[in-house]
Amino acid sequence: MPKYSLTTEPQEITAIKDNAGGGNYDISASPDPDIKVTEEGDDEETERGQWGGYCDFLLTCIGYCVGLGNVWRFPYLCFKNGGGAFLIPYIISLLLMGIPLYFLELSFGQFASIGPIAIWKAVPVFKGLGYAMVIVNTVISLYYIVIVAWVWYFFFTSMRSPLPWVDCNNRWNTPNCFDRQQAINCTALNATFFNGTVSNCSEVPELLSKTQTPAHEYFYNHVLELTDGLGDLGGMRWPLLGTLFLSWVIVFLVLIKGVASLGKVAYFSSLFPYFMMTALLIRGATLEGARKGIEFYMIPKWERLADIQVWSDAANQIFYSLGISIGTLTAMSSFNRFNHYCLRDALIVPFINCATSIYAGFAVFSVLGFMATRANLPVEQVAVSGPGLVFVVYPEGLTQMPGSPTAWAILFFIMMMFLGFSSQFSQVETIISAFNDESGGWFLRGRWRGLAFRATVCLIMFACGIPLVFQGGFYVFTIFDTYAGGFPLLIIGLLEVIVITYIYGFNRFAEDIQMMIGYKPSLFIRAFWNVITPLLLLVIIILKIVQYKPLTFGDYTYPPWYGAISWSLVALPLLFIPGVGLAVHCKNGGWKIFKKTLAPAAEWGPALNKHRTGRYEPIVKNRIELESGPSFTPSSGDELPPAYINAYDNTTSNYYANANGHIPSNEKNGPEQTMNNDGGKTNLAFEGEQRF
Repeated sequence: MPKYSLTTEPQEITAIKDNAGGGNYDISASPDPDIKVTEEGDDEETERGQWGGYCDFLLTCIGYCVGLGNVWRFPYLCFKNGGGAFLIPYIISLLLMGIPLYFLELSFGQFASIGPIAIWKAVPVFKGLGYAMVIVNTVISLYYIVIVAWVWYFFFTSMRSPLPWVDCNNRWNTPNCFDRQQAINCTALNATFFNGTVSNCSEVPELLSKTQTPAHEYFYNHVLELTDGLGDLGGMRWPLLGTLFLSWVIVFLVLIKGVASLGKVAYFSSLFPYFMMTALLIRGATLEGARKGIEFYMIPKWERLADIQVWSDAANQIFYSLGISIGTLTAMSSFNRFNHYCLRDALIVPFINCATSIYAGFAVFSVLGFMATRANLPVEQVAVSGPGLVFVVYPEGLTQMPGSPTAWAILFFIMMMFLGFSSQFSQVETIISAFNDESGGWFLRGRWRGLAFRATVCLIMFACGIPLVFQGGFYVFTIFDTYAGGFPLLIIGLLEVIVITYIYGFNRFAEDIQMMIGYKPSLFIRAFWNVITPLLLLVIIILKIVQYKPLTFGDYTYPPWYGAISWSLVALPLLFIPGVGLAVHCKNGGWKIFKKTLAPAAEWGPALNKHRTGRYEPIVKNRIELESGPSFTPSSGDELPPAYINAYDNTTSNYYANANGHIPSNEKNGPEQTMNNDGGKTNLAFEGEQRF
């Protein structure tokens, strides 16, 4: 028999609807001054948090999607894969895969108002998908903020004049350092330069391919102090450790009040980069050679559309830039009001993200065209992807700008800082809300406990990221960036759309969406979710496997044993899917009741009763705080003191309330109650099935 007990030391407990359908309990009418009652009400959830307004949510989503990848990844992919022709597979991927998945995750999170782990009450056996999302999110957050730490370093050193990467006269430079300005100033034959080894300007193009620029050596030799390979992590880069810690402090301060503070910061962190991007574009467009760079960036090479790699890159970029399958979209939308029109956001944000990528490309390639013209080089020889574009090529271009290179460098790195932070804020809040929801709200219940939990998460993640700021940490960073944020997301996304549309059921999900926005998704959406999107994801996964190549960095080839690290990053989150599923399955009785783990849990559905009407059983959530009451020995039917109006079921973790203040009678066996007062702690316990 289940045992019910009540402890009346100060605590928060919950009273839920009685099984007989009696509805809400009027516990607030108790005359006892020691009972503190907080009614949740029928507005929207306030304890968990909620966006202050529509713009808070929209700008946070824009800031999350529009990140560093829009500046250092998309422009490079565009010119590499056919210039303007690349936009065709990119936009097709956006329409057929990006927007459908974006809408699916937004509506899923908004419907249940819970994070990416707890939300799998919808299909309990696939709860491991939620853990997989959060694990991938955590790994991405660990290395993503390291980029912000590098940006901080460049920001501080940009305040010097001249900029420290402007020439080769520094202690970190090597004999291979060569300033392109020397090639620009080479006007006479038989001039001797570059370590006294070249005396003919016609040899300059070949020379440049064998040398390193001051900006390149500044980043790799000074900022990172890069070692010879993955096997040598070297020592700590203390300045980077400091900027990494500073970055995590800022994340903690911004998230100190959850989405309430995040939503307000988003007004600045999401919009400010656009002003900086526009300023850089205007300045870049006025430079000599800007047109050359923009033409190289956008002129279509239609023959490239026949290359399957172009289509694969486009689909990968859509997945990468929208931030799908790491739980962040689900978490952010869970703080919306239930009837928020999330379909509008699923159209606006992806298109803004796409437009921003193209816009950023103009700002980048106008400067690259200027650099190529000044150095008399093809644009492709100065254009690179990844960290090299942001921390090597673009800083070099800034030093050549007329006016004040220092001012432009400061503005550029401020822009990059905000692009990095706006994505990081949302990712970390996702981790916090995921584990808080899984704990039933315990981690964030109470001001100081919430602060302690947020600080603990940030501190642990800071500690886990320390290896990335060692001298050889860049090699680890490259592994994380290549594997953690790629293959696992595609598999998680494929499973997510299959589970929701086929196991949870498209019709059921369509009715859920109708409860929120007033109508069901169209047949087009059904075609995307049921067929087109999963098929595209499957094709991309196959292409990723077929096109797999060992990881390299410049001339460095990673040792064979790096595969253990890389494939662990792929396998670890994915193993949680069958692992957690097996645990849930066994907990619910094994194969005999397998269907139970495929069906939604009893508590699944909207968070508030007024939204559950008609399709989901109501749940009453009244929170009361009880203090110690007097000793009392009751009998069946006796009236209880007001302090004894609740009982807790240790077996099911449910709270039962007696609204009329009387002890419930068990008609079958009769109640067996005991009460005592031990050191100010009063307990009520009775055996038997209690229903009232």
